[in-house]
Amino acid sequence: MRHHYSYVLAGALLALAVTCARSQELLDQIAARVESDIILLSEVRTLSRYQMLVDGRAESDAAILDRLIDQWIVRNEADTARFPHPTDAELARGVEHLEASFASPEEYQSRKRQSGLSDKEIQHVVGKQLYLSNYLDSRFRPAVQVSAKQVEDFYQQAVVPRAKARNQAPPPLDASREYIQEALVQRGINEQAEVWLKESRVRLHVQKFLKESGK
Repeated sequence: MRHHYSYVLAGALLALAVTCARSQELLDQIAARVESDIILLSEVRTLSRYQMLVDGRAESDAAILDRLIDQWIVRNEADTARFPHPTDAELARGVEHLEASFASPEEYQSRKRQSGLSDKEIQHVVGKQLYLSNYLDSRFRPAVQVSAKQVEDFYQQAVVPRAKARNQAPPPLDASREYIQEALVQRGINEQAEVWLKESRVRLHVQKFLKESGK
């Protein structure tokens, strides 16, 4: 009889697990399959709310799903390379930088409430973005070369006209050189990363199930 009760209990637990899994599937739908992995609708929703927090508006679900697929490509490569995840200190600085991008702490708190994101969810998204951006930086920065002429051209074609449009005196070139250099390096990293992602997308097996009306 003891074995009989064990089998009954095991069967009940299995049935409960299946029911819970089905309930979870109803609550969180699959938005896409990428190779052997899945992207959930909740991930689309979280990134949408994060965009609302940062930009005050969000892209369409389809555009956000494409971003998540690109993130999958980068994360898969970074994980394969055993790239280090951000430290707690780096994550704290990332959240502080996000908060400092708002005009005031009050504005940040207001937008956070509107987005519906918790502090933990914000830290999670910031951590993922830091991991991906740090990997792309380490991969492509060494190949980006910026000449002194490019820095000077950017100064004359972008910095000076922008200052004049605001009726302000442009900052000296020497004071702006380091900032311009880094901005051009970042642009080069983004351009090379986009070429790499475009090539990688072609080789991916992706199935999308997301319906825009699902909002």
